[in-house]
Amino acid sequence: MSIKIIIVGGVAGGASAAAKARRTNEAADIVMFEKGPYVSFANCGLPYYIGETIQDRDDLLLQTPERFWKRFRVQVHVLHEVLKIDRPAKCVHVKNLMTQEITSHPYDTLILAPGAGAIVPDLPGIHAKNIFTVKTVPDSDAIKAYLKNYPTQQALIIGGGFIGLETAEALKNRGRTVTIVEKAPQILPPFDPDMAKFVAAHLQEKHVEIIVGDGIKSFHPIGELAKEAELESGIRLPMDIAILSIGVRPELQLAREAGLAIGDSGGISVNDHQQTSDPDIYAAGDAVETRHLVTGKRTRIPLAGPANKQGRVAGANAAGGDLRFHGALGTAIVESMGLTAAKTGLTEQEAKIHGLKYFVSLTHPLDHAGYYPGAAALHMKLVVEQETGRLLGAQIVGEQGVDKRIDILATALHGKMRVQELEQLDLAYAPQFNSAKGPVIMAGFVAANTLRGEVKTITGEELQKKLAMNPSLQLLDVRTPAEYQKTHLPQARLVPVDDLRDHLSELDPSQETVVYCHVGLRGYLAARILLQHGFTNVFNLTGGYLSFQGK
Repeated sequence: MSIKIIIVGGVAGGASAAAKARRTNEAADIVMFEKGPYVSFANCGLPYYIGETIQDRDDLLLQTPERFWKRFRVQVHVLHEVLKIDRPAKCVHVKNLMTQEITSHPYDTLILAPGAGAIVPDLPGIHAKNIFTVKTVPDSDAIKAYLKNYPTQQALIIGGGFIGLETAEALKNRGRTVTIVEKAPQILPPFDPDMAKFVAAHLQEKHVEIIVGDGIKSFHPIGELAKEAELESGIRLPMDIAILSIGVRPELQLAREAGLAIGDSGGISVNDHQQTSDPDIYAAGDAVETRHLVTGKRTRIPLAGPANKQGRVAGANAAGGDLRFHGALGTAIVESMGLTAAKTGLTEQEAKIHGLKYFVSLTHPLDHAGYYPGAAALHMKLVVEQETGRLLGAQIVGEQGVDKRIDILATALHGKMRVQELEQLDLAYAPQFNSAKGPVIMAGFVAANTLRGEVKTITGEELQKKLAMNPSLQLLDVRTPAEYQKTHLPQARLVPVDDLRDHLSELDPSQETVVYCHVGLRGYLAARILLQHGFTNVFNLTGGYLSFQGK
């Protein structure tokens, strides 16, 4: 079947759509228009190119117009901007950005993959020549050229999300002094505060300054270059270069002007075939809505994984196929200065916003067997549905082994698994790779114990509230005397778990009791001892003192 398919935009969604459309229909006439100079590039690799981990610029260019034509017979026109979609006439009006010529091109089916642009707020001084975004290859070229030509020392990162943290590492590795400014109360806003604080503490140990709860008010240039950034609090920060990583905004102008439906989350509304409200127009990538696989609700998840899969589905269906994209979990991972943070599904904050009944379970296992050299701690948080034990989300922070565990948990989420099933997983074990009771299985043990009522748990935030209301709470530190002497909660009484049975007569079994240790294991053992000796209301601090410190 010979049909004319026009694709607006390249990179992840558009390029995937073009390749799949050709694999689906060899007879189709496929044309792609890309506003920028590159049809397909690895935008997730840009910070690593700036930091010179990736040395060769060409490694970022995944496809070229020539390669697209040679392999897929797709006509690719870069530096061509689609100005308008004429739905009644089924054509698009396109401007050649090199010649300024405007031409019209008919289509049978149209695929929109306009992506999302970097947010650049309208602030005084923001157009100074030493203020950059990191969204395209030309962006990274400009940053590298500036770093080469100017003796920069003070680097300012505006925004502490994924790109901000990656760019902070890139500039730090190139010898710059780095300060991150984040308007939210924490860096990594997509994570829960108790997990993000592990990352913040690590970056500060690596001499990256972090300012949270404060935004940029203006930049103060001298000539063409900004030399100071003024924060909303009035603080002025000296700077030689600033990177804006505030976030991205979906490119919706074409869709809006064409009268296509825009969803409540601010993305182009599509069904599971990636069809828009016009059945002959498909859409994919950062500009579209998608169904969240945990909540079932429509949201925007501007990540490369969903964009590629959406593009594949849009391309197949626009060419006469029948594929579906069922949704995404928002699984994401970031590394900065040797520490990795990853998440999948819902955070605790998101579960609360959606009105779900849940509990959280915190564990701090080693990434592989402790007796094998090089083991490092993982900080793991599960969000679990209260009544059923269904996994709702997970977050992990650690130096190594984070990627493997978050992918296991993302797969479990996709399969709607319960924590009772996590403790039954059969995972590979050798001491250099894992423990016999590996981190995911251990997290399943702990959460399932809570679900079965073997122990009641309490979070650090809940304990703080409880102490404020009841200063006489029976709070037991069941660690060793040395640990207690080093640091402890002021209200806590030391009763090491190994001595607990000898001191039961000194405790009040009718009183509400909270026990804690360093990471939660000894606290669990202590809680089980107390419960079997007549104590009726016992809680274990989930994640132990380490997680309480994270508050």
